[in-house]
Amino acid sequence: MKYCFPILFLLVFIAAITAQESDVKSLAKTDQGSRVLGYFAAFNSGDEQKLATFFAENIDPEALKKRPVEPRIAFHRQVRTDFHTVEIKKVVSVTDAAITVLAQSVNGGWISYTFEFDAKTKKFSGFGIEQIDRPDPERQLEQTASKYPAPTSTSELLATTEQMFLDLVKADAFSGVVMIAKDGRPIFAKAYGLADKNKKTANNLDTKFNLGSINKSFTRIAIGQLVRAGKLSFNDKLIKILPDYPNHDAASKITIGQLVNMRSGIGDFFNDRFRAMDKKKLQAVKDYLPLFGNDPLEFEPGTKNRYSNGGYIVLGLVIEKLSGMNYYDYVRENIFKPAGMTNSAWFAVDDLPANTARGYIGSGPGRTSNQATLPGRGSSAGGGYSNAADLLKFSMALRSKKLEIPDDDGSFPAAFDGVGIAGGTEGVNALFIANGQTGYTIIVLSNYDPPSAERPGVQVRDWINKIKE
Repeated sequence: MKYCFPILFLLVFIAAITAQESDVKSLAKTDQGSRVLGYFAAFNSGDEQKLATFFAENIDPEALKKRPVEPRIAFHRQVRTDFHTVEIKKVVSVTDAAITVLAQSVNGGWISYTFEFDAKTKKFSGFGIEQIDRPDPERQLEQTASKYPAPTSTSELLATTEQMFLDLVKADAFSGVVMIAKDGRPIFAKAYGLADKNKKTANNLDTKFNLGSINKSFTRIAIGQLVRAGKLSFNDKLIKILPDYPNHDAASKITIGQLVNMRSGIGDFFNDRFRAMDKKKLQAVKDYLPLFGNDPLEFEPGTKNRYSNGGYIVLGLVIEKLSGMNYYDYVRENIFKPAGMTNSAWFAVDDLPANTARGYIGSGPGRTSNQATLPGRGSSAGGGYSNAADLLKFSMALRSKKLEIPDDDGSFPAAFDGVGIAGGTEGVNALFIANGQTGYTIIVLSNYDPPSAERPGVQVRDWINKIKE
């Protein structure tokens, strides 16, 4: 998983660098491009008043109603703490609707920025900021859009998407399910490959897949529900809810908001202890805590951002303590049932129900089962199962605000703008994108290694962003 910042839509997937390269100076030739250049000038100035003035003048009024200037400034204060100043290094794609650029921070990190624009005012309607690996020229070449002519209509999008996945399946680079929906109605739904290679069982549209860290969105929603109910605040210290947390000093410093936003300093549980243990013993959220709970913090809470599976285990324990229910039951009753998600759960990996995909590691004929690498049962950090139909229901529940994902400060946006999240480990890769502005939902589920779902799924997203219908 990549370190990322959600502003109006959450992006937690690996961004594929896939499109045309343009001269940075050419951005000044359009209103949209000029606003992008103005954004970087205001951000790099370090002057919050200048940035606030820029936001007030350059963000579409409707977008400002949903998220005013002040929380945007608070968010960018965090961004500047981590990245200081940044410089555009490459323009990835330019359309009237969106501009994507790659930038490098003064400390060497690489960031992908996506700016979305209102069609009438040409002002910003959405921002996406994501930390990425250093761009790999060979990967860029492999994923260049020239391999498949960029579609200009919905019919071309569907035909090109089908051809891309057929090619991937032919190369044994994809096995799984793909769904594209518009306004809740599937317009593309296909299944490919085998759910169980030993039994030669094919994947179908109802097959359930391991979602990996997509499940973290359920944990975040649950925390938001407890906030709504007055049982919790993002400013609460962990020690208040879990006074017996093993690292007492850490619990006295860490806030719930820092856990949610991965700024707590708590590390991962995929460590040497995890690799050496009998993973079948991991059957409840509490079973994961000994893998990291006594470890020292990796940094002082609030000073950095680092991906933390351990932090989301702790959030699961918080949910259990405040709700009086185990985590799995809480999510089933308060998230899955309201959304109508009847095919979603955390299954024991050695007792998967019928029509559930087994994961496979490696490539070609040498692919092997991933069962020995997985915990006995998933957790609040990931590892639950679902299918494409249920994830589409999840998308609709978010759009209708039946379910809400809280912002970084614990508040709730006035309207759903979008979410994008991916999950991946050995033999597991899943991508879920729901754009509240365009009405598109993209779901790609794979029982192969990353980025088998993420890479083609992001390509589909980029194609959709360029269609002007």
